[in-house]
Amino acid sequence: MIKHPSRHCSVELQALPSRIGQVRRIVSAQLRYWHLDPLIDRAALGVTELLTNVHRHAQPDKNCTVEIELQLDRLTVSVRDHDPRLPVVEDGTEIAPMATCGRGLAMVAAVSESWGVRPHDDGKVVWFTLPAPTAAPKSARPQRRTAEPAPHRIAEPEPATAGAPTPAHATAGAPATAHATAAVPGAAHAPARSAVAS
Repeated sequence: MIKHPSRHCSVELQALPSRIGQVRRIVSAQLRYWHLDPLIDRAALGVTELLTNVHRHAQPDKNCTVEIELQLDRLTVSVRDHDPRLPVVEDGTEIAPMATCGRGLAMVAAVSESWGVRPHDDGKVVWFTLPAPTAAPKSARPQRRTAEPAPHRIAEPEPATAGAPTPAHATAGAPATAHATAAVPGAAHAPARSAVAS
């Protein structure tokens, strides 16, 4: 559940292959801390592609800053570098089908809600957004009810009448037990029979 209106995290690094894996793990851990586990795979994939672009194309250096920011229902991931040249979206026909990186902005566009690029000082910022899952309000959550067991009743033995036989299970010292009997249609209206022969 998102409790703060904005959350922010940034990492400065050189976009080298060894560092790209570390930043991917940092981003994943941060999203887990923010309880945004459903976004981890797409955010990690997107930031990997952006950092790979910096590693392959950025001039004059590979220094960059990764930022992730959560604002209410949207997560923004961005990479800022010192190369003012804008990236080009490749069609992906020259990339091996099973490659885990190198698809660039085409992959970022595929996994994100939106993406873009903007000039920044002596370089540029490439960003993408993901919709953040929001917790349902408490009033909208259905309340779970558990069935309560029916109260257990023990049948009280009827007082014995003179001349009536005593049931075998109602002997002295034996606990009284309740026996369920099936209702017989019309039994409630049947006339009572006398136990004494006439």
